[in-house]
Amino acid sequence: MKLAVFSTKPYDKRYIEAARTASSTNIDIVYHEFPLEEDTVILARGADAICVFVNDSLTAPVVEALGREGVKAILLRCAGFNHVDLVAAEKAGIMVANVPSYSPEAVAEFAVALIQTLNRNTHRAYNRAREGNFALNGLMGRTLFGKTVGIIGTGKIGIATAKIMKGFGCRVVAFDPYPSKAFEGIGEYKGLDEVLAESDVISLHCPLMDSTRKIINDEALAKMKPGALLINTSRGGLVDTKAVIRALKTQHLGGVALDVYEGEGSLFYDDHSGEIIHDDVLMRLMTFHNVIVTGHQAFFTEEALKEIAECTLRNIGEFVSTGTCMNSLTKDLRLARSESLPVRAV
Repeated sequence: MKLAVFSTKPYDKRYIEAARTASSTNIDIVYHEFPLEEDTVILARGADAICVFVNDSLTAPVVEALGREGVKAILLRCAGFNHVDLVAAEKAGIMVANVPSYSPEAVAEFAVALIQTLNRNTHRAYNRAREGNFALNGLMGRTLFGKTVGIIGTGKIGIATAKIMKGFGCRVVAFDPYPSKAFEGIGEYKGLDEVLAESDVISLHCPLMDSTRKIINDEALAKMKPGALLINTSRGGLVDTKAVIRALKTQHLGGVALDVYEGEGSLFYDDHSGEIIHDDVLMRLMTFHNVIVTGHQAFFTEEALKEIAECTLRNIGEFVSTGTCMNSLTKDLRLARSESLPVRAV
């Protein structure tokens, strides 16, 4: 069995190799720094399976090319699968498997760190202090105790975030088409419009699909409480960035913290500090003092990387043994995505 790993960073290789050693898995692994796209599909030649990350391209042409190269399995080092054409994979006879859950607390804790930083202007205070400026003017925040936090998507990450915010003494409300029993005793489910209108902080934790794409748009932003904070550690496509800029300019939106961005594919996970970034929307967004942008790092903990690597090797081990695996994406998920039905948040 030969596995080709795309979008490989040094930490990916380190944790995958550690997992391979621990499991004594007999797999030939080839690592590629390049992302998977139409121009790099040829690098999968000779591989039985490939392993990809969130910003690799798995459109129908790419998947079809993988099929022609003899690839039989696509292993995702992530939970989301919005970047994979699952219908094309099924037609090509390629199994697609994800890592359905990896350290949800890691993402939840990062979301809360963004809330705290944005609310208390810690990022601005840090920069001021390094220049010898210890003035407090302009740094005032709000006490979170007693405020209302809205969670959109109550899968494992959303639940973990809700638990933390309840611990802060916040009132927690949530929207999810499929209520979770795990949310009982933490907060209250409400309609999306109610969550938007009542919340001082909105945190997004839902998957990206046709039914959730740009769920935060001009209309949704207008329904939010004036001065509310928006946090997104889920998928960039959930947010209409231009609409957010408009809401920031009118000062209706109190602040935004994004760990994901709808145009992140060509930027995130690489160093562009010596280049001119041509994404005018992102550059305009980052001119606001009440905006924080990080490079999709909410998952980035030792525990999560270990879990991702181990689950990925379990997936390929099961595939070798049985021709499928427990985490293969099911027909129900394919249908839900193609019909734009809401799917359980993760």
